[in-house]
Amino acid sequence: MAKRYDAIVIGGGHNGLTTAAYLAKAGKSVVVLEKNSILGGAAITIEHYPGFRFSAMSYVVSLLRPEIIRELELPKHGLEILPLDGTITPLDDDYLWRVNDHGKTVRELRRWSKHDAEAYEEYGQLMAEMARFIKPILSIVPPDPGKVSPMEWLPLGGLAKDFKDLPKKLQTTFIQLMTMSAADFLDQWFETEPLKATMSASGIIGTFQGPRSPGTAYVLLHHYMGEIDGAFRAWGIPKGGTGGISYSIANAALALGAEIRTEVPVDHVKVTNGRATGVALTSGEEIDADVVMSSLDSRQTFINLLDDGVLDQSFKDEVMRYKYRGSSGKVNLALDSLPELACKPGVGEWLRGAISFSPSLDYMERAYDDAKYGQFSKRPYIDCIFPTLVDPSMAPPGKHIMSCFVQYAPYHLADGAAWTTEMRDAFGENVIDTLSERFPDLRSKILHKFVLTPKDIEDFTGLTEGNIFQGELSLEQLFFNRPVPGWARYRTPVQDLWMCGSATHPGGGIMGAPGRIAALEYLKEKKRGRRVA
Repeated sequence: MAKRYDAIVIGGGHNGLTTAAYLAKAGKSVVVLEKNSILGGAAITIEHYPGFRFSAMSYVVSLLRPEIIRELELPKHGLEILPLDGTITPLDDDYLWRVNDHGKTVRELRRWSKHDAEAYEEYGQLMAEMARFIKPILSIVPPDPGKVSPMEWLPLGGLAKDFKDLPKKLQTTFIQLMTMSAADFLDQWFETEPLKATMSASGIIGTFQGPRSPGTAYVLLHHYMGEIDGAFRAWGIPKGGTGGISYSIANAALALGAEIRTEVPVDHVKVTNGRATGVALTSGEEIDADVVMSSLDSRQTFINLLDDGVLDQSFKDEVMRYKYRGSSGKVNLALDSLPELACKPGVGEWLRGAISFSPSLDYMERAYDDAKYGQFSKRPYIDCIFPTLVDPSMAPPGKHIMSCFVQYAPYHLADGAAWTTEMRDAFGENVIDTLSERFPDLRSKILHKFVLTPKDIEDFTGLTEGNIFQGELSLEQLFFNRPVPGWARYRTPVQDLWMCGSATHPGGGIMGAPGRIAALEYLKEKKRGRRVA
């Protein structure tokens, strides 16, 4: 006889674990089923070489919701976020270095442009106001635009009132952020190329778009909503790598009574008379539950885990129209010692933050041009950090880790080419060549390299096309439409099958909001005794 729970959560990524923790906190019997041997999905820490621990995919944190940290008491369960101070953009014979100390950053910008130094402060205040305005939407359940339900639309009424009360300038800025490209938006404010290019990078993360693509200004705002200890736009490194976040949530879930199983791939969701009744594992084991919560993306959930005939073809067509277009790769390096920047030699504070390979908007757009035509970027945008300067436990004494996030590495290559071992090696070597232009002594310090293409990310995590956000954060795939128009309220056409991952509102990043909202919405419906579908 199949074992029975109140809830099954498919996928042990941070959103699935968050859902499980909140359901367990409400007294539900919950089991999390993760196909891999370690938890976290894309937020994992792997000891790929003895003594060297890599945040293999996701590598920094900012968006993790403060209410989740507070309500699940994550610090008590091991969460510790270490501050990441600033970003340096190295150039041929100069650099632009912004730090968390606002005064120092303004003085640095004044070296480049008096205009930009003055504009930077106003820009920062404006974006903080925008983040405060839009922040409540991160906790809203999107209404169904096809239904007239006052209760569903009520939360948006407050947001509409807040928008009406905004000063005209802020209203205009909000509309610009919803419609413009990151490049065009930043061009209104600044003239310094490395400043605009580095800031525009936040608008392309997780998208198959360039900084001049309309809609990327919103992605810029999406990342600006991150906060640590109440400070907007603050970034940190989780102690122990991003796996430290996942395991702190897992520990909270376990302490609340959840059960977590690893190395248990789900074969399919069992559906009887239009209702999810449990899951069948690839081993043949069956588990029953009142509700199945999938933290997988929409294609994995609706196409791969449901038998033919369960869903209407029109719904499946909508699912297949959802865009993934993975475009990110990762190159992790184990180093014998720290390399030095040619433009700023030595080992100093400038290496404790992010190093951004983004000298100009043209550079960024050309990197995208390569990807548009199915090639990895010859000179990619790279965001790299040395996590061992903040958390020395990630490597043996005296050794270091270099974590490099790379755009662009398109999932779909030109002429139907595949991401072979040779292609992965070529991609990794190209990234190291690009890094070596600014770190001329880098190659002599590399002990090991660990390269991940979008195909590798898909194979390991199940993220379709290796998209780290479970689908692009493009405007047509947000809010009402995420993941399928008319089905943005975490429910699905199959009764008692819910979604709780980044494919749902408010989207991707190590945020936890989709998992939290889905759990709370399910509990609310259950309490009211409504049909939970």
